[in-house]
Amino acid sequence: MKNFFRSLQAKYMLIILLAIGLVQISFVGIAAILTGVTGNLEEERWHPNIIEEKWHEEANQLPSISAEEIKEHFAKWKQAFPEASMFWVDENGFLVEKMDVRETLPIQWTAAFTAKFIKDRYGGDPFTVIAFLGEEETNGFIVLEIPRVNFQSPMQTFYDRFGDVILFGTLFVILLFITISYLFFRNIRKRLLHLEQSMTARDKDGLPIQTAVKKKDEVGQLEKAFNDMVLELKESKKREQEEEQLRRELIANLSHDLRTPLTKISAQTYSLLKENLSPEGKQAVKTLQLSIRDIDRLIENLMSYTLLMASKYRLERKEVDVVRYVRESIASWYPVFEKEGFKVEVDLQLFENNHWLVDPAWLGRILDNVYQNVLRHAKSGKFIQVKTESTDQYDAFVIMDQGPGMKRESKEKGAGIGLSIVDMMVKGMELDWDITSSEHGTTIRIKKYK
Repeated sequence: MKNFFRSLQAKYMLIILLAIGLVQISFVGIAAILTGVTGNLEEERWHPNIIEEKWHEEANQLPSISAEEIKEHFAKWKQAFPEASMFWVDENGFLVEKMDVRETLPIQWTAAFTAKFIKDRYGGDPFTVIAFLGEEETNGFIVLEIPRVNFQSPMQTFYDRFGDVILFGTLFVILLFITISYLFFRNIRKRLLHLEQSMTARDKDGLPIQTAVKKKDEVGQLEKAFNDMVLELKESKKREQEEEQLRRELIANLSHDLRTPLTKISAQTYSLLKENLSPEGKQAVKTLQLSIRDIDRLIENLMSYTLLMASKYRLERKEVDVVRYVRESIASWYPVFEKEGFKVEVDLQLFENNHWLVDPAWLGRILDNVYQNVLRHAKSGKFIQVKTESTDQYDAFVIMDQGPGMKRESKEKGAGIGLSIVDMMVKGMELDWDITSSEHGTTIRIKKYK
């Protein structure tokens, strides 16, 4: 239950309840005001029929028909209806007395004008009552005029008076709710963005950075879970680094331990070749020497791959005339290919800029691995070509063979790690390479973009 009250859901529900409560309080207040005002208005309001009846009754009961009596009568009704206007036309048709009459009335009232006046006022605005004085119709008449707005319902009168207040009050409550909701969600969004920044930011070890947990709501639980994940990643990476270190040490020790007996075996095979052996025996010893050499090369590749993966293989880049370097490299391998019966074609043209910023040792290792790969996997094609290639985008060295292609299974093993070393070294020197292979041969390009 405690966690629920800390949650965002509980907080937003509280905002909604407060908004509903505020609306309810507002409506109760409006209802109370409305009840009081309408009650007062109801007490003050007269029905038109009652006014008409009372006006006639009092006109007929006037004790005497005199200016003073009429004035007192008008004053009495003026107190009850401040907006009313009244006037008296005597038996001779003369306008004798008037009170708050805003329109222009004639002094002499003819029968025609009187009839027209009655017709115009019937059912119109203002509400008009015409009553004869006394019991005789020959005493003249008095007129009462009241604006019809005074006969509106209390509710209508209330809205006329307080409609704007109700409208602006309702808008205020709505805007207050929207503002509080906006601030609530803005705070959530701000915290989520902060968590996103923590997820994308990286520490020196390449892992995300922990974030501060300020609240114990759902976002706070998410932040805590993220921090726990970061701790697990750090521990996992630490274990991985320790295992990697053990693996490198194991490979280094194994390489050293393997090279010692290989050296002895190589020495013994050299001694055997000096003995008087049969042709079959000499061939067996030579095959053994080739196997020893391949094992030594595989061990060297394994060591290089391990050092490259650990970023421990030293890189010293400098300006090198690469065309000359590749020409010297293939020249040193020429006797090897010639011994195996390869046809070697070399077409090395000068680039626009022959000097590349590379590590000579790394470039030599790349070429050696590619040549060795041709010897091991394209021996059946008996062909290798080394040439240059220039386009608008790059300069490149191209090494082609006519072997069965890399998709065909080879009896030789270990080529995969050699090409992995080529890939890491090429990219480490900020060069590029691609390899295409089919049943007609394999082509490797080592590129430098312009």
